[in-house]
Amino acid sequence: MQYITLGTSNLRVSRLALGCMSFGSPEWRDWALTEEESRPILRRAFDAGITFFDTADMYSDGMSEDILGRAVRDFGARDAVVIATKVFYPTGGGPNDRGLSRKHLLAAIDRSLRRLNTDYVDLYIVHRWDPETPLEETLSTLDDIVKAGKVRFLGASSMYAWQFMSALALQDRHGWARFVSMQNLYNLVYREEEQEMLPLCRYEHIAVTPWGPLAAGMLARPAEASGQGTLRGRTDPFARELYDPIVDHDLVARCHQVARSKGVSPARIALAWLLHKPEVAAPIVGVTRAAHLSDCLGALDVRLSEEEMRFLEELYRQHPIVGHS
Repeated sequence: MQYITLGTSNLRVSRLALGCMSFGSPEWRDWALTEEESRPILRRAFDAGITFFDTADMYSDGMSEDILGRAVRDFGARDAVVIATKVFYPTGGGPNDRGLSRKHLLAAIDRSLRRLNTDYVDLYIVHRWDPETPLEETLSTLDDIVKAGKVRFLGASSMYAWQFMSALALQDRHGWARFVSMQNLYNLVYREEEQEMLPLCRYEHIAVTPWGPLAAGMLARPAEASGQGTLRGRTDPFARELYDPIVDHDLVARCHQVARSKGVSPARIALAWLLHKPEVAAPIVGVTRAAHLSDCLGALDVRLSEEEMRFLEELYRQHPIVGHS
């Protein structure tokens, strides 16, 4: 396993993060795995040296955090891993059970800590921008949570660059704990983040931890397939909203062409492309089989030449901005 420092922090993380959205209950999403089904994947991750685990309080209504917390207890020392969880989306039916208000943040972090069976979270991420809560209220509360020792570092996810810069500037002005990472949608078929967000992260020394690195499996399944090839792809309307396999068919085909030339899977090429980007610290890989995780781990050994990088990128077409809702 390879490790890297996360942004301006001195927090070392594995170069692949295991996303835990798939772990929880099929009652929440058809493609979600039960705890019994999730354990072999988590075991494989620990054995491979993955130390970076990403979840959220809304995944399977908190069950993902429960499963991860028990796995960390059973498989490895708490201090040896980096746990990231997220807050924003509804976690109950009440009017204060959502968003980034002070009331919700203070309640949400305590509930996450109980489910994760820990007294601190390494990286606490605002899952989305909250237009209804004053930014000062959100950022001052996050600073209080850090000072209370419940969170070590702060991260943000999927928003416009102007929003992220507004938050960073306000944190700097008040001396509040600063965001050290940006978790955004970024992959070979969706590169709109290169216009503003990635340059901002590079300038501000923010670590990028992309979600959706395989474009909901589109970059991993056969290039000629126009339908969704996994249960999640067939049943997750959000994934279908993000990508158009027909529009990006030629680009996906190039990913497969490079994969064939190197004798590896297209998933490894798609991940290796991300790992060659200087802003990217650790792509977040979500899998439903241990074998898929093993395949992804192989991307760490793939080297792409400048010519291969250009070949993969040159057919890219501009896309509408997605993933912020």
